[in-house]
Amino acid sequence: MDQRNNQHGTQHGTHHTDHFNQHRTRLLGIAYRMLGTRADAEDVLQDAYLRWHEAAPPDNLEAWLVTVVTRLCIDRLRKAKVERAAYVGPWLPEPLIATAADTRSPEWLLEFASDVSTAFLLVLERLGAEERAAFLLHDVFDVDYAELARMLGKSAASCRQLVHRARGRVRQPASAPALPPKFTVSPEMHMQLLQKFMAASKTGDRGQLAALFSADATFTGDGGGKVASVLNVLHGADRIARLLHVIARNFGPRLTFQVVDINGQPGVLRYLDGQLDSVSSFVLEADDVVENDAGDAVIKARIKALYTVRNPDKLQGVDSYFIHVLIFSKTLSQTSS
Repeated sequence: MDQRNNQHGTQHGTHHTDHFNQHRTRLLGIAYRMLGTRADAEDVLQDAYLRWHEAAPPDNLEAWLVTVVTRLCIDRLRKAKVERAAYVGPWLPEPLIATAADTRSPEWLLEFASDVSTAFLLVLERLGAEERAAFLLHDVFDVDYAELARMLGKSAASCRQLVHRARGRVRQPASAPALPPKFTVSPEMHMQLLQKFMAASKTGDRGQLAALFSADATFTGDGGGKVASVLNVLHGADRIARLLHVIARNFGPRLTFQVVDINGQPGVLRYLDGQLDSVSSFVLEADDVVENDAGDAVIKARIKALYTVRNPDKLQGVDSYFIHVLIFSKTLSQTSS
């Protein structure tokens, strides 16, 4: 009898886990956008799973789980905002780096293909916890107002007001309004610019570095007070180039770089003596047309914003096996070329 009960309990637990995992990627997408750190998002999902395991079976499992995850995130975000106010230097989201398995997963691509960039997550920091939840669920995850009202425990009219207010804050420029870019940065242009950035960051050539950035570019570094980083946002191509020049002058021969998918876009991992040192994501713009050596008109892309995370706590989320595979593959490619 005991053995049959144990088998039934095991099957019931497996059944629970399978059903939860069907919604896991979507729940992680909500929690990560709400909190800005994958570690906190994973903690929320674990808490939600335990609550579901102990609850009566809901009529709509996905809606129940989204509601629980959202409310847990709201509570956690309110506490996090107090902690971030005392953070040493600028706070940046924890990098979300897609593994090879992630990029092959339709569920991952659906939930993380857009609206997870570092720049977008920083804009979301302007919102209160409930505003952020309402905006994300309605505008990003297409939850209608009636369902949103049930999830947040508010009236539909209140939810409309939350979303309206959030949209205004998200669209509000941080400083002077910026003109929309004249041209789109293609994936090929993006990769070419990152290749130039890595090469110039290793040599430290200030002229080459400055030419990669727009005149009003910004650099934001996050060391969390645990490693060296800028304590204020740097403005201007010359100041950013000077910083990268100093880094290359001190560590250039010991630096290596790798392009990976960071928060849905190509970004750069930097290694010092083979150990992960930073994760950088970029905002690019293409507003100029120049002539190449053949006399053809080509669009010129520049870096508008550079976000670099060095806080070791936030680098722990980078999968070490994934990085090892990338370095090994790059070494084989260089050896065979």
